[in-house]
Amino acid sequence: MTTADRLTALLQKHPVWDGHNDLPWELREQSFYDLDAVDIAQRLTSTHTDLPRLRDGGVGAQFWSVYVPSKLAGGAAVAATLEQIDCVHRMVRKYPDTLQLALTAADVEQAWAAGRIASLMGAEGGHSIDESLAVLRMLYALGVRYMTLTHNDNVPWADSGTDDEVLGGLSLFGEDVVREMNRLGMLVDLSHTSAGTMRHALRTTSAPVIFSHSSARAVCDVPRNVPDDVLTTLATNGGVCMVTFVPQFVSPAVAEWRATGAEVAAAQGIRNADLGTFEPFMARWRAQHPQPRTTLSDVVAHVEHVREVAGVDHVGLGGDYDGTPTLPEGLEDVTGYPRLLAALADNGWSDADLGKLTSGNTLRVLRDAESVAAGAAR
Repeated sequence: MTTADRLTALLQKHPVWDGHNDLPWELREQSFYDLDAVDIAQRLTSTHTDLPRLRDGGVGAQFWSVYVPSKLAGGAAVAATLEQIDCVHRMVRKYPDTLQLALTAADVEQAWAAGRIASLMGAEGGHSIDESLAVLRMLYALGVRYMTLTHNDNVPWADSGTDDEVLGGLSLFGEDVVREMNRLGMLVDLSHTSAGTMRHALRTTSAPVIFSHSSARAVCDVPRNVPDDVLTTLATNGGVCMVTFVPQFVSPAVAEWRATGAEVAAAQGIRNADLGTFEPFMARWRAQHPQPRTTLSDVVAHVEHVREVAGVDHVGLGGDYDGTPTLPEGLEDVTGYPRLLAALADNGWSDADLGKLTSGNTLRVLRDAESVAAGAAR
């Protein structure tokens, strides 16, 4: 059997479950949610993602990010998050032969049995709940199945990895947020958080956590990545680190290049945490100072490291497609997953281990979170 045949069979049994895709925000940016103007049933050149390419990439489940910028606050953040959630619901309704809303691990498996792509949602940043557990509960009621505790800026109850440390982790209310997420069965996502918040949340949670789109800090030393001691604790917790493909998080050379650009931007009053102004600056910077090359092998190094430190039961994939302007060679869009799996197969990964990476681990984590919620006092 060729590697291609082997992976085709593998992906039919264990399709990719990706932890983070920003297509809903890209649809807002391109057409303000006009799903006829940007028809994802067609092969597009303006996005990293569309339905035919998801099929080509072996994707069977997707956490769609219902992201809103952390510069939005209060009711504006809540309203924008609701618009993002509405976008995902409308996508599922528009393409019922391909997409199926999933609220549970059983729903994901049922979608696979029906030949559809399970569509789940993750809220990217605690600012989306405006310091309200009631809003958190309503997001869950609308289908959100993970929340990233912070985005690029701190929230009053948790420190971000890309902001100044204030709390050293979580406040008492932040602990309440984690416990309420456990009670609901909503996954606690620690991507974007500070190392202190990661450690504090892991001490607080009674359910497995995820990193929806983070890589290994030992391989690329940036705050968005996960330190080895946290990966070790993650194994004890039972969670999963879903390795991201974002070049500045996987390539030290790109991280250094971006840091240099950030210094120049800061001198002009542009914060690198404010993506709305920083990314256009970096596009101009990139034109004058070419970005270093990033390849699929850079991502392989992170997957291998997470496996080495946390174990094969605690690694997954979170590409961050449509959430980054550039991607590694070989992973330019959502068709890239089989190429990554082929590289890992060449490294000696068994079908059983590849199946854990693609979706088995994430399926288990969601099921475990559901079990914790089922046993919690209502």
